[in-house]
Amino acid sequence: MPAASSSSFAYAADLPDQVWRADALAAPQADTVSSGDAALDAQLPGGGWPVGALTELVQVPGVHLEWRLLLPALLRCGQGPVVLVGAPALGAAALLPFAPALAGLGLPWQRLLWLRAVDAQLWVAEQALRCAPVDAVLLWLAQARPQELRRLQLAAAQHHKLLFVMRHSEAAHTASPAVLRVQLAPCATHATGLRVEILKRRGPPLAQALHILPAQGQLARVLAAALVPAPVAAADTAPLDFFADAPALDRAAA
Repeated sequence: MPAASSSSFAYAADLPDQVWRADALAAPQADTVSSGDAALDAQLPGGGWPVGALTELVQVPGVHLEWRLLLPALLRCGQGPVVLVGAPALGAAALLPFAPALAGLGLPWQRLLWLRAVDAQLWVAEQALRCAPVDAVLLWLAQARPQELRRLQLAAAQHHKLLFVMRHSEAAHTASPAVLRVQLAPCATHATGLRVEILKRRGPPLAQALHILPAQGQLARVLAAALVPAPVAAADTAPLDFFADAPALDRAAA
């Protein structure tokens, strides 16, 4: 077999654009939605959270920082429902987000669709991804097998949805088909800041964690929202825990 020409692909710059160079961030294969933080966007392939792909957020059990991280993207991803599946619980009560605070930050509580799914979280999340009006799915999973996560990845890709799966920190040491894995922790130097470590991405490892601080004025809006009474069920409105019967999931994606 003749030796390869020394001029063929002599340098990484000679590789075609379709070939990913492992020392650089991969070009986006689909749309992305900005995380709302320029420093984090600069470290995410495509400059934001991938649409049509599985993103995993891992945290220490009992810590729930996902809303601080994901809220800017949920504000930008559209006007359709944001589906919550398998919301974490404290005893028998689900730890649902405080709707008035989210509304004060710009996310109307009417967009939140909480689906009760005690024993079928994966199936319910997959059906939500297939629903045309849905913009994003947030799924909390204590345990999952790689093949189950792969089905969610395929559904997100097929129907072009934002998909975030929240898992315990122990999952960081197991295999996953997620294209992006991020570990969250409280920021040691700021009471409401986040420490974000990128565990997996299509690109070189990130040696240092990122620290994300809340936008100026955000805390004031949250405090102001605390004065707003919670939504009351009426003919044309419904509190968050009534959303399981909303008609959005009756309209499957084409």
